[in-house]
Amino acid sequence: MNASVENQAGLVEVRPGIHVWVQPDGSWWLNNAGAVTAGTTQLVVDTCATATRARHFLDALGAATGQTPKLAVNTHQHGDHTYGNSVLPATTVLIGQEQMREGLRTDPLIDGCPPFWSPVPDWGDVERRLPDITVTDALTVHVGDRRVELRHPGGPAHTTGDLVAWVPDARVLFTGDLVFAGLTPLVFMGSVTGALAVLDWLAAFEPEVLVPGHGPVLTGDDITRVLDEHRRYYHLVLRAGADGVERGLSPLDAARGVDLGEFADWADRERIVLNLHRYYVDHDGSDMDLIAAFMDAVAYNGGPLPTRV
Repeated sequence: MNASVENQAGLVEVRPGIHVWVQPDGSWWLNNAGAVTAGTTQLVVDTCATATRARHFLDALGAATGQTPKLAVNTHQHGDHTYGNSVLPATTVLIGQEQMREGLRTDPLIDGCPPFWSPVPDWGDVERRLPDITVTDALTVHVGDRRVELRHPGGPAHTTGDLVAWVPDARVLFTGDLVFAGLTPLVFMGSVTGALAVLDWLAAFEPEVLVPGHGPVLTGDDITRVLDEHRRYYHLVLRAGADGVERGLSPLDAARGVDLGEFADWADRERIVLNLHRYYVDHDGSDMDLIAAFMDAVAYNGGPLPTRV
């Protein structure tokens, strides 16, 4: 791993007792994580893709707060938010949505990453660590005298097992990958229409600080701006999918015909292929072929997908 790239990651206190670990540039496998600390209790929100990155996060958090996490929550199953779970203290109680737990239980990538990315990520000495407690719809966690509300959006969006962590007294919302700030959203394991619908649900919290799964922390008008960008992007995917189905195109050929317009400069633009695969399987009621979808994304990209993890 490139040390100079890793050193760009940093811990930001967005409200007293609420920290965010931001990993630029937020592209493949470079997620945000965070924590809520009050009294003698600390709740961690997500970990990181590799053991090294997860340890850097937890070391920085411990230095800033003097605490070790008693609780942790995963916002969804993907490895950039979960593979570092095993780096948490053994005594930390881990929480996740029911379908998130099952997704991580059967995730093959933790055992060996296929060469869809370059360089191929090395997770380090991580082990599959699953949630101890599962949530169906909602759970309130008490962190000292502070409430943290864990909510499922009610249907598939980024994945089928998404959770947000809402801190109402501070009006801070950790969205996981329901929001990507300034780079291409990914919904191939969820739903395009569900991801679009969830944006109104997120806005209804009226957060003052929104922590996306990837990209910079958002405040003020930037929250509305980024949610609106997501709406326009998902409408683009829906139009491209409908057009591709009508013309009998494959998801890859449909993607190649899309003018990404304002989204052309976003990182990970090849996700248009993965998102169209999701549109197609939802349209015809088939099962997602993840290998075929990633092979098409690599073909669209002209080679393996770049990562700096």
